[in-house]
Amino acid sequence: MIIMTIENPGKPFEVLGLVRGAMVQSKHIGKDMVAGFKTIVGGELKGYTEMMEESREVATQRMVDQAKLLGADAVVGVRYASCSIMQGAAEVTAYGTAIKYK
Repeated sequence: MIIMTIENPGKPFEVLGLVRGAMVQSKHIGKDMVAGFKTIVGGELKGYTEMMEESREVATQRMVDQAKLLGADAVVGVRYASCSIMQGAAEVTAYGTAIKYK
């Protein structure tokens, strides 16, 4: 499956529709407390970086799975959005347009 951020892949295609995937994930209280202490001295919150990376990967795979169900060759115009659900938990959504080459 080809995944692109561009809107036009340069070849004739048929639009199959919007596809998306999402994941809500949280870290356990111990990691959340360590991250809280880390904000005092500064630096990367590696636990949260890992959490967001994993969430993006899962959301992307779910988007691709939805595109495959439509018979897509590619997903174009891919974007990511994230938001905080509660302290220590975030949602990541991947979305784009499923297309089939002509």
